[in-house]
Amino acid sequence: MNSTTTKLDIKLYPPDAQGAGQFDGGRITETKPLGFPGEGPEVPNVGPLFYWAWASAEGYGKIGLHPHQAFEIMSYALEGEIGHYDTLGNRSRVKAGGAQVMQTGSGVSHEEETIGDRTDFFQIWFDPYLGKTISDAPTYREFSHDDFPSREQDGVIVKSVIGEPGPVTLKAEAVMKDVTISSGHQFLWDLKTDRSLAVVVIDGEGVVVDEDTGRKDRINKKDFVRIHAQMEGKICFQATMEGALRLAIIEVPATVDYPLYRERSSSIRG
Repeated sequence: MNSTTTKLDIKLYPPDAQGAGQFDGGRITETKPLGFPGEGPEVPNVGPLFYWAWASAEGYGKIGLHPHQAFEIMSYALEGEIGHYDTLGNRSRVKAGGAQVMQTGSGVSHEEETIGDRTDFFQIWFDPYLGKTISDAPTYREFSHDDFPSREQDGVIVKSVIGEPGPVTLKAEAVMKDVTISSGHQFLWDLKTDRSLAVVVIDGEGVVVDEDTGRKDRINKKDFVRIHAQMEGKICFQATMEGALRLAIIEVPATVDYPLYRERSSSIRG
């Protein structure tokens, strides 16, 4: 079946095909499934999902005070503990499973810290209508692991992070789930036309299957998978028999009715 009739367009990006970065003299390192414009491969059809980095540190590290405007930014702790300070007066720490969310509006500066022997966390940016959100007052919210509802069925635990019934609400349209699939089990996701999934493998290994064509792709820790539905389709994530597969899954509309920063910056560069 050729690309003009395939319902799901699937692209895989292993860690060595992703962007990279570092802070604090290399104490904090990053792989970037979705980098800033010009960083790493160009990833199509990710709509208001603007940036996604996986940061890691052995011991203490610090990203010094720096400004943001208009974007919605979430730090999601995978292991260890992350600290936050901002010019709104917020100072906090969250442990693994927790999140820190800024809607940066008219402007706020913040700094981040990694605390403990080992820290891993995501930083994910969403692109709302920046021409409007830049006039909003900036906000900060934090959540512990227990603030996120989870459901377990048929060997799969689904933790809701962004979008109902999760507690994180954004102006950009997005849904995020933290999904753990027990060994030998599977998880299905229905994807509507002109919607996209961005998936990062947090741990384990498995297979992603296009249920329409039968295409199978092996996935491993730190792989990034982008799936765009040219027509409505169904995707299946399967864990191997060797262990559990944990995924961070974000669904966004591939197109929105406002100008996206990435599209504007591309046209300027072109």
